[in-house]
Amino acid sequence: MSVRVWIGILWLAFAGLLPGAAGAQGNLDIDTPAIAALRTSMQQRHLQLAPLYASGAVGLAGDGTVALRDASGVPLAQRGQVSNLVAAENADRAALYREIARANGHPEWEADVRRTFAQRWIERAQAGWWVQAGGNWVRK
Repeated sequence: MSVRVWIGILWLAFAGLLPGAAGAQGNLDIDTPAIAALRTSMQQRHLQLAPLYASGAVGLAGDGTVALRDASGVPLAQRGQVSNLVAAENADRAALYREIARANGHPEWEADVRRTFAQRWIERAQAGWWVQAGGNWVRK
């Protein structure tokens, strides 16, 4: 399955109820110019992150971020570049969670959006990728 198809499937899978939102429905697939720009940025960056996920150097953290899980899996000369890549991804993820909550008219839902995305990123991770489960890193 191509990276673009996989990301598209992930993105479509995010529509549903926001946990903890007092029973209100939130649209996790809502689209605004800001959300579209973040989605594009993340899709482009995924092409660089995918081999790092596959090698185990980078993993999907339980808090909805990505983390440099095993720096020894990255040559020393490239660690700064990988750290910058992870930081940029995490900045976009934080902005995405915030923008989705705002676009739904409920900025107070940001933490709920983050938790929902964190859970779904991990559930949909490819076999062999490292994910955080209960605070521990496990290979999916």
